[in-house]
Amino acid sequence: MPPTMEAEQEEDQVVDQLQLKELHMDEKQSEPKTEIPVPNLDEVEEILGYKFKNKSLLEEAFTDSSFSGELPSYERLEYVGDAVLNLLFTKEHYTLYPNLSSGPLTRLRAANVDTDKLARVAIRHGLHRYLRHKKPLLGEQIREFSQGILEYPLHSNGLIDAPKALADIVESSIGAVFIDCSSSLDIVWKVFKSLLEPLIDPSTLCIHPVTQLYEVCQKRNLKIEFVDLWTESTAVEVLIDNQHMGRGVYSLKKDIAHNRAAKNALDNMEKILRDA
Repeated sequence: MPPTMEAEQEEDQVVDQLQLKELHMDEKQSEPKTEIPVPNLDEVEEILGYKFKNKSLLEEAFTDSSFSGELPSYERLEYVGDAVLNLLFTKEHYTLYPNLSSGPLTRLRAANVDTDKLARVAIRHGLHRYLRHKKPLLGEQIREFSQGILEYPLHSNGLIDAPKALADIVESSIGAVFIDCSSSLDIVWKVFKSLLEPLIDPSTLCIHPVTQLYEVCQKRNLKIEFVDLWTESTAVEVLIDNQHMGRGVYSLKKDIAHNRAAKNALDNMEKILRDA
């Protein structure tokens, strides 16, 4: 066989192989993608101990904006739930603590409704398992948070990163129940009070480490300085009277590194004062 015919035959074989490969790729692309099964929200009703008259409110309450679908996301219900929850705690604390002034009452309410506290509620009762979303990093963030709360059973005061989506679905659930029960605050509190426990009370309320550090330094007339090294080393350092006193590291959020630096400085100052 002449060389030119052999070359042409080899070229035809290569073309055929490429065409078969492209055809195979087209077939793979046209195969239907396996959808992640949608969680059964009837189980959420069992967790809450509340049966919805309007089931679409429950579906909306557990639909993140990243999830493609016909239903809107939970953002509007979360907005309602946030306001309702603040009002419920305002009412509860006003009744329980008649001797507390508005300042301590505000701090107490803030501790019970912040992201850290509400995200724990979602984890404790397994509500996070019913969130419909397409956020690739959320699963790992939830696992990290679940490990972190073992060290801080009640509240971390800014030392661990609480995924906001977890707190959001607690508030959106509150908003959904509030709308579904014709705006009855009594029904909402009956449904959620036990779910929100353990509640933070005046005896368990802790001061944020940054606030506490400033208070300690002010009492002792000490100069405090936070050194921002987060961009280059994901760290924040604390200098007290120009001496290194603490360091905090957290790669995802500078605020967490800042809070951890304050806590580390407080621990070191306590040790120095104790050994003095």
